[in-house]
Amino acid sequence: MPEPSEEKLSYRLITGPDTREFCERISAALADGYVLHGSPAATFNGTSVIVAQAVILPAAVASADAAVATAVDELEGYDEEAYEGHA
Repeated sequence: MPEPSEEKLSYRLITGPDTREFCERISAALADGYVLHGSPAATFNGTSVIVAQAVILPAAVASADAAVATAVDELEGYDEEAYEGHA
């Protein structure tokens, strides 16, 4: 098992000058299993264009979706009358 510092992050925001190197960093993340999340952002710092792109691991999204679905299922089985009068 990888060390915690070596584990892939579920979410990354890659930023930098709008250069070929930035595009290579995004391409490397995609090759590493990440997918684009949202639209890229760009700003001008007075000298150059700075860009940002969020990337996420699809497995992390699936895991979060499954956790939400489980929580909703548990709420659907919640019996309000059993807890009447309790805060």
